Amino acid sequence: KMILMSKFAPHRVIASLPEATVFMGVPTLYVRMLAEAGLTREACRYMRLFIAGSAPLLIEIFKAWQEITGHTILERYGMSETVMLTSNPYHATDGERRGGTVGFPLPGVGLRVSDDKGQPCPTGEIGGIEVKGPNVFRGYWRMPEKTQEEFTADGWFKTGDVGKVDERGYVTIVGRSKDLIITGGYNVYPAEIEGYLNDMPGVAESAVIGVPHPDFGEGVVAVVVARPGASPEPAALIAALKGQIANFKVPKHCFVVDALPRNTMGKVQKNLLREQHKGLFGG
Repeated sequence: KMILMSKFAPHRVIASLPEATVFMGVPTLYVRMLAEAGLTREACRYMRLFIAGSAPLLIEIFKAWQEITGHTILERYGMSETVMLTSNPYHATDGERRGGTVGFPLPGVGLRVSDDKGQPCPTGEIGGIEVKGPNVFRGYWRMPEKTQEEFTADGWFKTGDVGKVDERGYVTIVGRSKDLIITGGYNVYPAEIEGYLNDMPGVAESAVIGVPHPDFGEGVVAVVVARPGASPEPAALIAALKGQIANFKVPKHCFVVDALPRNTMGKVQKNLLREQHKGLFGG
């Protein structure tokens, strides 16, 4: 049976866990439940599986959930046009569930990473994720031009996601191609910078965007949410980044906000942030 609720209330969900065996949710739901004192190993004693998807799950949340509940969240990846594409293993005999990755391509699913010229990327290098298989849709209804744009000449669907495949075959999503920042001719992947920011003291989460810049085309901007009780200084965060990443990747401005805008699926709406800061450099 399914336990249905009219809206998400973390304390109610936790109270219902002893009656359930599987929970599926976007990362935001896990963050909300971690803030509840009622979330314990005892509350999760009958649970078999926790699944996360639709948006990246921060490694800090992945580890905190493990520590508090004794369960390892299974992250996976799919989209409307393809249904499910990849998943971390369910059985330990098939491999570990690695935080920050979406696991391996499912049986029958082809997945490759290609560069801007359509050539295969070497293992570990970032590029556009393309997929093929019986699960992939045939095209957009009455939109032949768009369908042609979204498929390669040899029939692979361009997901619009950017990622990499490591030496063990685990797939990592680093962002959407539309979120790629090109500054001064260099490609900047927001997820890389966000990873460094999220590891800094006092930072709960971050979003990195590109906005028009008269000299560089796009300027890198960071928007940060502080941890409760913390007050990270934007200048200090930028200074710390300069010692960790290439100079062209370092944000030119950093803003500390109360919360990041999200849609109903919990995904950060970077388009709203870009709109908010589009005049920052007068571009």
